Amino acid sequence: MATMFSATGFCPSLILLVTILSVVIGSSFAGNFNDDVVVVFGDARARIQENGNLMSLALDNSSGSGFQSKNQFIYAKVEVNIKLVAGNSAGTVTSFYLKSEGNAWDEIDMEFLGNTSGDPYVLHTNIFTKGMGNREQQFYLWFDPTTDFHTYSITWNPAHIVLVVDKKPIREYRNLDSNNNVPYPRDQPMKLYGSLWNADDWATRGGSVKTDWSKAPFTASFKTYTADGCVYGNGASSCPDKTAPWYSSKQIGGDDLKQMQWVQKNYMIYNYCDDVNRFHGSLPAECGRKK
Repeated sequence: MATMFSATGFCPSLILLVTILSVVIGSSFAGNFNDDVVVVFGDARARIQENGNLMSLALDNSSGSGFQSKNQFIYAKVEVNIKLVAGNSAGTVTSFYLKSEGNAWDEIDMEFLGNTSGDPYVLHTNIFTKGMGNREQQFYLWFDPTTDFHTYSITWNPAHIVLVVDKKPIREYRNLDSNNNVPYPRDQPMKLYGSLWNADDWATRGGSVKTDWSKAPFTASFKTYTADGCVYGNGASSCPDKTAPWYSSKQIGGDDLKQMQWVQKNYMIYNYCDDVNRFHGSLPAECGRKK
């Protein structure tokens, strides 16, 4: 019978087993597009380059393209660098989001709505719980997102969801469900998705500006993504380190709060919590007030 330990006092097989278990139980890793995602639509329009460090997505008048992570998580911080479609991108949507399966799904969205040349992108954010969204906040960006890669992240933990752009928090959605009857995604595992697709029925100026297919193929690039999360498998999830800052944080404060307030004051262009008419005078509970 083969021994578990080598003459040097350690066993390569045992080390491999520990490594595998660490991935199954929980993960903190720099993702590789070759190993960690699968293309879910678009076929060759989704191209993996640079030894798995870059995913290029294309959209033409036949199809867009997209990928999803192999792992699914209950709570995670995911981060990726994205360079958006340049030039006339009207009608196109580049998406980076977490989503569960089923008809009563949970979802955390960052969607970049294209525009005509010279007009700014709109970052459209939304949070779905049990298939219900209607929690949109929209922003302009304070830079040109098409000339270089910029960093976007989603943190989802038991206390709150935080969306971040280039290290600046732009949105926080807190878990107030225990005392205010505010729905919060907590028990459905979600996968990471990236996609580029046509949505010219609504994406640009409410659908009044259509995609100019003479500019196709449109291309967006995803690079250097990381996932730090509680991997779900066999009916349960386990977190390797609940003291990690992304998991243990409870509420935005300090400099992060000041940065979020700056972004929302200067670049937010729509907030569902201000749209009294939409909700017939009674805002959702998480908005903190009734009108």
